[in-house]
Amino acid sequence: MNTLLLRAAAGALWLAISNASMADSFVTMPMEISGVLTETPGPSLRCPSKFGGVIIGRGEGALTGPVAFISSDCITQNGPLFTFSAGKLIVLTVAGDQIFADYSGQFVPTGVGSNFVFSGATFQVTGGTGKFSRASGGGNMTGSEDISTGQGTMKLSGRINFKNRN
Repeated sequence: MNTLLLRAAAGALWLAISNASMADSFVTMPMEISGVLTETPGPSLRCPSKFGGVIIGRGEGALTGPVAFISSDCITQNGPLFTFSAGKLIVLTVAGDQIFADYSGQFVPTGVGSNFVFSGATFQVTGGTGKFSRASGGGNMTGSEDISTGQGTMKLSGRINFKNRN
């Protein structure tokens, strides 16, 4: 009888572990978020150049729905080019989940006024909250900005791996 009870307990434990792992399995999905932004450049003590930018914006994603985002990065000028590095991005969904990402790239002049476009810009998902807790992934970042007004656009295109909670 003890053997039967032990086997039943082991079976129940195995079933509980199996269901828990299925409920928290990870999935990889396309991640595309497009939005508009406003950047405010200025002094930044965390940056080696002592100059950076703070960005706020809003947008939309197929996976996330409407989002708001905030970020900061370090800016270094090299002739007509601006390199942005050590970027930290937080994307907030209307459900309250957050996606954290690091990013870097360059601003390249378009030759039209003070308009620049992103060049070689990438992002790496480093985690998040809620369903994006322990998320990973990454991809390309495209966009543009009028550096005299700070107004611009941004698009994240890549993949994200996150918990699929059924």
